[in-house]
Formats: sequence, C-alpha cells, structure tokens
Amino acid sequence: MSKLLYITANPKKDVSLSKGAQIGEVFLEAFQKERPDVEIERMHLYDMGITRIDTDLLYARAKTSFMGYTVDQLTESERDKFTRMHNLADRFIAADYYVFVTPIWNLGAPGILKDFMDNMFLNQKTFITTEDGPKGLLTGRKAIHIQTRGGIYSTGPMAEFEMGDQYVRKALTFLGIEVMDTIVAEGLDHFPKQIPEIMEKAKKHAKEAAVEMAGNSITAK
Repeated sequence: MSKLLYITANPKKDVSLSKGAQIGEVFLEAFQKERPDVEIERMHLYDMGITRIDTDLLYARAKTSFMGYTVDQLTESERDKFTRMHNLADRFIAADYYVFVTPIWNLGAPGILKDFMDNMFLNQKTFITTEDGPKGLLTGRKAIHIQTRGGIYSTGPMAEFEMGDQYVRKALTFLGIEVMDTIVAEGLDHFPKQIPEIMEKAKKHAKEAAVEMAGNSITAK
C-alpha cells in the first residue's frame, strides 16, 4: 500500500487556528477522493520530541561512519539518540508522497522543521557520495509544500529573502525527492480584509495540486 506522509510544523494543533492546516486538510480531502488506496500518516512535529543534533549525535555519527564503532559500542545516550534518528528516517523513507505544511517565520521555516530534516540526512541511507558529488537515494517520490506567509514574498523587495520554501525544496531535492509544487497563501497579516479571498485562492490551488499528485503513480523505489 502506498503512503502519504503529512508533516505539519506549527505549534497550533487546532485546525481552525492554523490557516496552513486548513489548506492542508483541503489538499488531503481532494487527494483521498482520487486515491483512497493511499494510507495517510500524520506527523505533527511539535508532538514528536524530534532528536536534535547535539554532541552525542555528532560523536555517534562519527564513531559509526569512520571510526570503526558498532552501534552497541556507543554510550547509552549516543545509542539512544542515534537509534531514534534512524527510526525516524525509516518512517520517512517508507512513504511515497510527502506534504509539508509550514508557516514562514523570520524569513525561514520553524526551527523544528530543520531539526526534523537533520534526521533525514544519513549517508548511505538517504544519500551517497559519488565522484560526481552527493546523490539522493529517495528517488521516485513526490512532494508538495504548503506555506503560509504574513507578508508578500513572491514578488517585490522581500522575494530574495524567502528561505523557508527554498529550504524545503532544496533539502528534498538533495535527497532525490521531486517537489511538484508549492501552494502559498501570503499577505495574511498585511491584508487582513482580504484573508477570505487569499484562502480561497490557496485552497483552489491545493485541490488542483492534490489531483495532480494523485495522478502521479510512484515509480519503483
């Protein structure tokens, strides 16, 4: 059975309080209508106790990659964090489709998203290093990014400062995943009277993107 991993990076759990989540639910509904055969797994990053790269993980990765240590030879703390990192990566690798739902915060994405993605960059597991440079191993998979923005970043003086969507797209592309589209609702803080119109446009885009993604069967992984 194919799987879609729905990843939200916003401390707001209530869908009614998160405009990104509202757009995401529209996407999921349209996708499931087209592909009821695909399992949906939700990851609310703020509920997951994501392992952050710290001294233990730095040592654990160094020891197991080029210092000749086995996992059993790591300290208890190193082994616990290293195992949690790989278990989370295994859940990620098991998916065929990905939907990321994030706000733009301070020009980028919430820090917890970076912590999450740090768990996905595992040499020999999600990418390899070749003579021509790194090569992502998660090929044949598809992703969509849904992003909400208080200001305007698609055009104008702030366009060059948008680094949240850029990060998601580049990180996933590095791992070999095809990012099909980015669905944006922007100007939500700057133009509060236009929120209904902004949201309706984003939801329409979400429905269209869902149908397009649903029509793309995953190639052999």
